[in-house]
Formats: sequence, C-alpha cells, structure tokens
Amino acid sequence: MRGFKNFLMRGDVIVVAVGLVVALAFSGLVSAFTGDIIKPLVNSLQSSNHPLGPEIRSGNAATLVNFGDFISAVIYFIIFMAVVYFLIVVPYKAVQARRGQVVFGDPPPVKTCPACLSSDLPAAASKCKYCGTDQPATA
Repeated sequence: MRGFKNFLMRGDVIVVAVGLVVALAFSGLVSAFTGDIIKPLVNSLQSSNHPLGPEIRSGNAATLVNFGDFISAVIYFIIFMAVVYFLIVVPYKAVQARRGQVVFGDPPPVKTCPACLSSDLPAAASKCKYCGTDQPATA
C-alpha cells in the first residue's frame, strides 16, 4: 500500500490529473462553442432541401454523409488542442524550465552504426550497443 501511495503522491501524477481535469472542463466549453455557434454557421451553408453532403441512397436520410457535422468536429478538435496547448503545455514548459528541466524538447542527437545500420545510437557513443563495433568520433 505504501508503494501505491508513493506513486500517487509523485508530482508527475498530480500534474497529469490536474491537466486532465482542466482539459475535460475546456472540452465542455469548446463543445458548447462548436455546437451552438460553429455548427449553426456551417448548417447555414446548406438549404433545408439540400444538406451539406450526399446521400448514399437517395431519399434515405439515414445514409447522409454529413460534411457539416464533420467540419464542426474538425473545428472542435483544432480549438480544443489549441486550448490544451496554450493553457496547459506552454505554462508547464515554463515552470519546468525555471526548475532547470527540459520537457517537450528536441530529441537528443543520434547516429547510425556503419556495421549493423542501427540508427538510434547516441551521438556521443563510442561503441554500438547492438553489435559492439567501435564508433568513429563525431565532431
């Protein structure tokens, strides 16, 4: 039980939990925005007799390929991801940078082993971790 408590009390788990709660709250807000504002705007582009999309079987509304709903869903996704990025990821990166930790940074440089062609060796490696071949020094 102590191990479970230690796991829950780690800072990373708390940050993820708070981020998830914030993301869920913004999900409801963005859903209301796209459902109540964007979707009516997209639906205004179609007439009542000609919906925005084709029917696979003519006269059967259940076979309608509704591009209006799809466009609304894409807009929802873009807005939601922008909110998550700018209100969660960017501040988290700033806080971690003040702590001296780099998060969401560029991956470390790698090189390819000339003998076995494995391409995930650290750039500073002197031997290949797969075949044991000595690696040339990189400048």
